[in-house]
Amino acid sequence: MPADLNDYFNKNKKDNKKPDLNIDFSFFKGFGKFNGVIIVALVLFFILVVTKPYVVINSGQVGIKATTGKYDPIALQPGFHFIIPFFQRVLIVDTTVRQINYASFEGTREQSISNASITNKESINVVDARNLPVSIDITVQYRLDASNAPQTIAEWGLSWENKIIDPVIREVVRSVVGKYTAEELPTKRNEIATAIELESRKSIDNQANKPVKLESVKLRGIILPEKVKEQIERVQIAKQEAERTKYEVERANQEALKKAALAEGTAKAAIIEAQGKADAKKIEADALAYSNREVAKSLNKELLELKQIETQKEFNEALKVNSDAKIFLTPGGAVPNIWVDNANVKKSTSISN
Repeated sequence: MPADLNDYFNKNKKDNKKPDLNIDFSFFKGFGKFNGVIIVALVLFFILVVTKPYVVINSGQVGIKATTGKYDPIALQPGFHFIIPFFQRVLIVDTTVRQINYASFEGTREQSISNASITNKESINVVDARNLPVSIDITVQYRLDASNAPQTIAEWGLSWENKIIDPVIREVVRSVVGKYTAEELPTKRNEIATAIELESRKSIDNQANKPVKLESVKLRGIILPEKVKEQIERVQIAKQEAERTKYEVERANQEALKKAALAEGTAKAAIIEAQGKADAKKIEADALAYSNREVAKSLNKELLELKQIETQKEFNEALKVNSDAKIFLTPGGAVPNIWVDNANVKKSTSISN
């Protein structure tokens, strides 16, 4: 074997020597007098971990302490509490607002986001006043009364919701909705929703020890049979048509009344105008008559003789101009009449006063 290989193997033998395992434990000799204390501490820690003689209650919760199976009537409030292991246990219950959704398709969709405080159930099936099937969607919000929680759990158990809330809501909905026909349900929705909430509150409050506080009851939907929905749609269409016809008739009546009023106004205006003209003529005639009466009152013998002289003067002037004129005297001293001959054509002129 070459010299360089011998050197290589000798070197590997030196590197593969076992390490020295001699450990100096003199450091731990000072803890010998504390060994008993450490063991006791470890035992106590083990007992605390295994038995857990305490409980922590969070906000929105109360604790129901049971000693050898008997519930304490006073609920434990949020905070840190000690208990006796193996003899006492604490049941923690939720006192926050809880919710039940009675729904058909919507409840299925909400199931994906539901938590311990939300419960989804199928729609409440009821029958109307004519025994037609109807489904009601409704949401109920409530909370466990913290002050009476031990009594409630002792009487109803942990499934108190299914024994208190669910039966009451179903019974109230069936009782209220059953008073109406299916056709009335959509039109009286607000009335029905109010009745359901009032009756639910009354029934819940009448429970012994008032275990639950009802926050709200909301009517979310009314699902009618297809035939009923079709009938309602037909009725609605007929009502809309009737309303439209009524509107058209009313509009025509208004137009007729408008035209009648316009014609009446025109007629009254004509009557008023004619009456005005008649009144004007009467006033004019009355004025003329009055004038004639006043003139007649002013006539006397001297005035008449003066008028006769003036008329005679006019005759004399006319004779000067018309030499062919002939005169004949009217009996009684009246004003004479004159005949004028002109180219063999006789014309008569009467002058009277």
